[in-house]
This record gives sequence, structure tokens and C-alpha cells, in this order.
Amino acid sequence: MTARLQLSELGQFDSIIDVRSPAEFALDHIPGAINCPVLNDEERVEVGTIYHQESPFAAKKIGARLIAKNIAHHLEHQFAAQDKGWRPLVYCWRGGKRSQSMTHILRQIGWSAELLNGGYKQYRKWVVEYLHTEVVAYSFRVISGSTGSAKSSILKKLAQMGEQVLDLESLANHKGSVLGSLGTQPSQKMFESLIFSQLQGFSSERVVYVEAESKKIGLLQVPDTLIHRMRQSPCVQINASLDARIDYLMSDYPYMMNDPQRLIEKISCLKEIQGQEKIQYWIELIENKDWHTLIHALLEQHYDVLYKKSQSGNYRGYQTATVIDTNSLEPSAIELIAKQILASA
Repeated sequence: MTARLQLSELGQFDSIIDVRSPAEFALDHIPGAINCPVLNDEERVEVGTIYHQESPFAAKKIGARLIAKNIAHHLEHQFAAQDKGWRPLVYCWRGGKRSQSMTHILRQIGWSAELLNGGYKQYRKWVVEYLHTEVVAYSFRVISGSTGSAKSSILKKLAQMGEQVLDLESLANHKGSVLGSLGTQPSQKMFESLIFSQLQGFSSERVVYVEAESKKIGLLQVPDTLIHRMRQSPCVQINASLDARIDYLMSDYPYMMNDPQRLIEKISCLKEIQGQEKIQYWIELIENKDWHTLIHALLEQHYDVLYKKSQSGNYRGYQTATVIDTNSLEPSAIELIAKQILASA
């Protein structure tokens, strides 16, 4: 087996193979890894039950049969096209029999397969340590602005222009507000893995652009050291007109207008904050499909109040931020804003 690998060496392999069960893989994995389980979820439970209720020997006997069968399947369907120079890294939960079995067979064939000593547990330790200690080496510039100021679109434009961008909402699969759900979010561990992977690709000598986020994005928590570093960083404030923000939100949240019942359910979650009378008024606007009035009311009566309080209280650079005024958030205007941000750096 190999000497113990370091975090910086993960990128040197042609493939990273996670041989854990699909459920383990779904919870978290090394970004870019492919899942080639040597035991599926049901088989893993079966072998574990036999191990504890019958004997380790009986469990190993059935486990070996299942592992051999599954590795044969992967050789036929996943690895058949790989040439002799293929160099994969293999890992399981902690570098035990599952990954050792796969690595042994791949090496016997002639591939330079290597085992991640310590497995996923070692990788997870790396991620936690990195997000706790290494994040402080990065210089962030925070894009702030009231709801509907096209901050995510500005980040995307900056990325297209070759800048380093950490788009936390994209990684979290959530826009960050009560109406911001984009579907199933990753697990907390997977969210942290995605952040770790993206930061690993950045140079600490160049600025990283990020949106002014709350501690929580949907159900996920921004890692403590990262959010603290962001809150201590310089800010750029996008001061977009109310009409521009309304137009932008109507184009950015079409899935809400296409599903009024879902929108009513989301709006109703604000009842304790806004009161039943205001919620009922907003519901009537939804039922009448008066989207412009609805968004105007939500911004002025709910989002703007919360945002100003949150930003001024949490982001040290908010009060002294570079302010960029705009009456449009059309694509051409967003490109101009991105250029102004770079010019003000």
C-alpha cells in the first residue's frame, strides 16, 4: 500500500473511487469522486447484522462473495475502457477491507491504484481542519445589497470575467430567503466539502468575491471561521432602484409565480413576524396574480427592513462600503456593475 497521502495530492489522480454504499456517498464524498460501491446499502446492513448476531467469520465469508461480485460488475461496466496508465485513488469509510479489496484487484490487473489511508474519515478531518484554520489566509470582498439587487448574477459575471468567486448560495442550492428554495439541499458535510473543494482551487494571493450571507442558507450553516472572515472583510454595496429590483425578482423567481400554492405556503411561514392581516393581504395579491404589487410590498415591508438590520449589525465593512448606484439590473447593466466593482478594488 502507499505511503500516507497528503491533502494536496488528491488532485494528482485520474479518478477518485468511493467504494462506500450509495447512502454513505450521498451524505458526503470527495467532490469529483465516483461511487462504485463494493457493498450496496442492503448488503452492508446484511453483512453488519451477521457480524454482530452470528460471527465475524460468517460475515467475512458472505462479505467476500458480495464484494467480489460487485467489483466484477464495476470492472465490466465502469473500468473496462481504462488504459494501462490509469491511476485511481480508492477510499472507503476508514481505509479498511472495502477499499483494500478494490485496490488490490485493480493493482493485480496492472493499474497504479492507490489507497487513501484513513479513508473518508481522514478526508473529513482534512476538511474540518482546513475550514477552521486555512480560511483566514484568503482575502474576501463581500457583495452586499438589498434583496433583488442581483448579487448572485453579479458574482456569476465576475466569475466569467476570470475572478475568484465563492458562490455559497449555488453550493447550498438555496437563494437564502424563505422563498429561496431551489430543491433538495446537500447535507451539511457535503456543503462543507464543496466549499473546501472550491477554496482549494483558489489562490490566497488574489481576492475572493462572495455574497453577504446570513449564518444560515436554508437549512445549512456557513462554517464559523468562514462567516467570521467574511464579516470582517471590505464590502461593495449594490444600490439598485426599487423598480429595477422588482423587475429582476420577477425574472429570477418564475418558479414561484408558476406555483401560487407553493408561494402561499412559503408566505404563510412569515405569519409570526408580519401578522395575519398582512399575510392575508399578500395572499390576495398572489391569488390575483398581482406580482408587481406583491414584490413591492414584500421588499418594503419585510426584506429591506431585515436586510439593513442584518448587514449593518454583522458586516464590519458595510457602513464604509463602496456604493454602486444603478437603475437597471439587465444583463448589460450587470456587466457594467461587475466592471465597476473591479475598478474600485
